[in-house]
Amino acid sequence: MFLLYSLALSLVLLLSAPFWLFRMATSGKYREGLGERLGRVPRRLRGAASARPDERPVVWLHAVSVGETLAASGLILRLRSSLPGYRIVVSTTTRTGQKLARERFGADSVFYFPLDFAFAVRSWLRFLRPRLVVLLESEFWPRMLHECRLAEVPVAVVNARVSDRSWPRYQRLRMLWRALLSPLALTLAQSEEDAARLMEIGAGNVEVAGNLKFDIRVQKEAAVTVALRRVLSPGQPVLVCGSTLEGEEELLLNAAPPEAVVILAPRHPERFTAVAQLLRRRDARWIRRSEWLPSPAPLKPGSVLLLDSIGELASVYSLATIAFVGGSLVPAGGHNPLEPAQFAVPIVMGTHYQNFRAMVELLRSLDAIRLAPVSDLRAVLAELLRYPDEAAAMGERARAIFDAEAGGTDRTLARLLSLLGTPSGDDA
Repeated sequence: MFLLYSLALSLVLLLSAPFWLFRMATSGKYREGLGERLGRVPRRLRGAASARPDERPVVWLHAVSVGETLAASGLILRLRSSLPGYRIVVSTTTRTGQKLARERFGADSVFYFPLDFAFAVRSWLRFLRPRLVVLLESEFWPRMLHECRLAEVPVAVVNARVSDRSWPRYQRLRMLWRALLSPLALTLAQSEEDAARLMEIGAGNVEVAGNLKFDIRVQKEAAVTVALRRVLSPGQPVLVCGSTLEGEEELLLNAAPPEAVVILAPRHPERFTAVAQLLRRRDARWIRRSEWLPSPAPLKPGSVLLLDSIGELASVYSLATIAFVGGSLVPAGGHNPLEPAQFAVPIVMGTHYQNFRAMVELLRSLDAIRLAPVSDLRAVLAELLRYPDEAAAMGERARAIFDAEAGGTDRTLARLLSLLGTPSGDDA
C-alpha cells in the first residue's frame, strides 16, 4: 500500500513540477525550506542539538500554518515550562507559519515539515529521535504515520477535527484510514461530533478536549494597533475585514459603510500586491500598513488601510466596530471567528462557513454572530452601525461564549504529560 502511495505521490509531484518550478522562480514561495522538506537537517538545528550535553528527549509538534501555530502557541509554551528536561521542536508547512513559529519559539527549534516520502521522514526521525510526535487538527500524512509506527514513536493528534468538506472523502476510504489511525496513542477531538467521526474512521484513543483556539489571547498589542488607537477619532467606525480571499475584497469595499475606516487583511501575503492593485484601480483613498506605520497620519472616513503584515490581525480586531471574517463570501469554508470574539466585537460572516461549522453554529445559537449573503451584506453592516447598543450586546455574547469554552489547552497539556509519563509540570 505504501509503495503505491509513494508512487502516486511521486507521479503527482512530477506532473505538477512545472507549476512548482514556476512558483519558485517567480515568488520564491516554495523554494524556501526545500532542503528541509526533502529531509536535510539545517545547521541551525544541528548546532542546537550538538550543544545539549544531556541528550534531551524531544517532543516534535507539527502545525501547518499561522492559524494552527497560533492555536498551539499556548500549548507549546506550557510544554516547555512543564518539561524543562525536554526539547520541544516545531514544524510548519507554510512560509507564513514558519515565520511566526520562528519569532515565537526560536529558529533553532523550528523547521519545515518533510514531504511525505520515506527518505525525508526517516531523516528527521533519525535526527530528532522524538519521544512523542504531536500533530495539529487533521495532519494525517500516511507515510509519516507509518514511519512513526515502525520507529515505535507514539503519535498524538490534538485539536483534531474532520470538516464537513473532508468527511465524505474519509468515509469513502475508511478502511485505509482505519489501518493508519488505529495505532494513534491519543486523539483529542475539538467536539463530540469530531470525536464520533474520528472513531468511525478508526482513530485510536479518541477523547474530547475542546478547541485550542478558544484559548488564544492577544498578550500584547501590535505596533500598528497602538498607532491606530492614537490617530483614530473618538467614535470613528472601523470595519476590520480579516483573512479575506480573492474576490472578497471588492465585495466588502462595495458594501462598506461610507463613514467607516476599512482595514483589509488578506489571508495570504502573496495577495498583498493584488489587493493593492485593486485599491488603485478603484481610485480609493488607501495606504499600505508598511508605508503608513513609520509616520502614522489620521485616517479619514471612507479610507482603507491594507494590513500587509503577518500576525497582527488578532490585535487589530480590538479596534473594530464591526469585524468581518473572510473566506465566507466565497465557497472556501470560512475562517476562525474567535479572534474578534475575545474583544466583544460584533462579528459578521458570509454564508460559507463549513470549516468552522460547530463554532459558527454555537455563536448563532446565542445570537452572537450575523451571517450575510453578498446581497444582504451592505444592509447588515449598516444596521450594526445604526444600532450600536444591539451590536455591543451581540459582541458581549460572543465574548461570553469565548470565555466559557476556554480550557482546551489545559486538558490537552494534561493528557500529553500523562502520555509521556509526567502527570504534572511539578513532576517533570
